[in-house]
Amino acid sequence: MDGFVLYNAPQSTCSQRVRYALHAKGQKFEEHRLDLFSGDQLRPDYLAINPNGVVPTLVHNGAAVVDSSVILEYLEDILPDTEPMRPAEPQKAAQMRAMMRFIDEVPTPAIRIPSYNLAFLPHFQAMSEDEFQALCDSKPLRREFLMRMGRTGFPKADMDEAMGRLRRGLERMGVWLSESGGPWLLGARVSLADLAAMPVIVRMDDINLGHLWDKTPAVSAWLDRIRATPSFGSTYYHGALLTEKYPHLAELKAAGTMGSSYGESGSEARG
Repeated sequence: MDGFVLYNAPQSTCSQRVRYALHAKGQKFEEHRLDLFSGDQLRPDYLAINPNGVVPTLVHNGAAVVDSSVILEYLEDILPDTEPMRPAEPQKAAQMRAMMRFIDEVPTPAIRIPSYNLAFLPHFQAMSEDEFQALCDSKPLRREFLMRMGRTGFPKADMDEAMGRLRRGLERMGVWLSESGGPWLLGARVSLADLAAMPVIVRMDDINLGHLWDKTPAVSAWLDRIRATPSFGSTYYHGALLTEKYPHLAELKAAGTMGSSYGESGSEARG
């Protein structure tokens, strides 16, 4: 099939990066929204194009491109003059890639832990041990992650580590914004580094962890700016936030009891 076909999930942080890039570059695409809890990403037809069994996957003119960071770079390669988000100067491009690597290795995996404990754990608790084990064994990239979580949730030690990683991510973003002079991580233009960070910061705010950047006001201002960009609303359509998908999270956030209960000293919530 000619053109772009995006296989993704509304609440997937990695999917949100790619949706934003496609919208920012003004590209029309056919969107397939996968239900991850129903196992759409593990169906044989999807595994045939992405054997890792994760989202997103971008199919362009019949060829599959996997991994959100790779997809973002691919879009720059094929559409370099359309709303460019990668600096032309090699040193600046290398700086951007180093930022993306840090984001992918520190805050991005960290945000999964509170997300799973708050939003997804009830789904796993409803399974039998055999069903949960079968689910873990079916995940090419996430098996060990799910096994560590189990059906009781990530323990306090894992939550504490995740909070520490998120704080380091926020501190590093503050340094980048200061060094670049803003308004974006690399300066005057939105870059792929901003797109890499965006879903983490939006998720943190969604699950009531925004207080973590109280000492980094530059991050709050950055979030306001990216929310005001034309592509943000198209990326975060209704249902893309966890609080829009899971009513119990919206109730917790409204009560101010979600996220803040473990934001300073680790998780007390196991489900």
